[in-house]
Amino acid sequence: MTTLKTAVIGLGNIGQAVAGNFVKSNRSFIAADRNVEKAKELSEKWGPGAVPSDIPAAVKNADIVILSIPFESICGFMKEYASDLEGKIIVDPSNPIAPDANGGFKKIIEKDESAGEINAASLPKNSKLVKALGTLGAGSLSGSAYQTPEKAVLFYAADDTSIDNDVEQLIQNSGFEPARIGGIDQSIRIEVFGDLHEFGALGKTVTLSEAKQKI
Repeated sequence: MTTLKTAVIGLGNIGQAVAGNFVKSNRSFIAADRNVEKAKELSEKWGPGAVPSDIPAAVKNADIVILSIPFESICGFMKEYASDLEGKIIVDPSNPIAPDANGGFKKIIEKDESAGEINAASLPKNSKLVKALGTLGAGSLSGSAYQTPEKAVLFYAADDTSIDNDVEQLIQNSGFEPARIGGIDQSIRIEVFGDLHEFGALGKTVTLSEAKQKI
């Protein structure tokens, strides 16, 4: 299977964890951040598989665009780059949360809403949204990758099943076992506070055999 050209947009904690896992699997990728110097410095550390870029060129040149940017920025981003995102796979790892006054997090959308469904409403023409890579915190996303003897699971949700193979290859190249839970209407389950999120009812990473009992 051909590996689609992939861009990691935003090199914060989640973006760096995803990129670091790609390096371990020898998956080449475009590393983009609004701070281009940061993208260059990190790419030098990651090696020749990481190609630094500014954001407009990364969006234009990739087939899969991972938006490791804050939830509040995603709808605006998709509108700004709508023409260059047409027909592409957009990966949304976002969680609709903000710090609370007690050192924890609070949800910043209605209790029964999900970031996945909100972002899907702003999708560019013919593009396909997958909710993935955000079911674990950055620490687990990095520290639990390539776990042995059984890999840990990353759940994903997407309406278009034609992209499943590409999405699952992406997750495998991140060092995890993919587990599909359904369409975007199931996103709330894999966002923070959901029953399949590390910071929700799940409370930990799980293996595929454990995950199948919960999906």
